[in-house]
Amino acid sequence: MLRLDTASAVPFADQIAAQVRHGLVTGELRPGSRLPSARELGAMLDVNLHTVLRAYQQLRDEELLELRRGRGATIRAGAAVDRARLGELARDLLAEARRLGMTTDAVVALVRDAARTSPSSFGRTP
Repeated sequence: MLRLDTASAVPFADQIAAQVRHGLVTGELRPGSRLPSARELGAMLDVNLHTVLRAYQQLRDEELLELRRGRGATIRAGAAVDRARLGELARDLLAEARRLGMTTDAVVALVRDAARTSPSSFGRTP
C-alpha cells in the first residue's frame, strides 16, 4: 500500500501523508476508508509509531482524516479531495523551486504574480 523512499530527503511522515493524499486524489482511497492503525503501519513500514502519528495528524489538520482512539484512522466523509490535490501541487511546486534554489518568498511572489495576470483570478487582486 504505502512505500517509503529511504534515499529521499523528504521526512517519512511527509511521505506517508503525501501518499494518503495521492490515494484520495486518484480515488484509491474514499471517504470512509480505514487506514491501518499507526502501530500497524509503523510495523509494516519499519518506522517509529510517532512518525506515522505525525503523518496522520497532518492529514487530520487538513481535515482529510478522522482519528479516534481505539478505532484508528478513517478518511473523513466529505474529505476535500480537490483541496488535497491543490496541496499536492503546492508541495510539488515548492520542491521544484527548492531544486532551482528559489526561496519560499520568491515562490509566493511568483504565485501572486500569476494570480494577478491569470484570467481565472476571480477578478481579485491579492
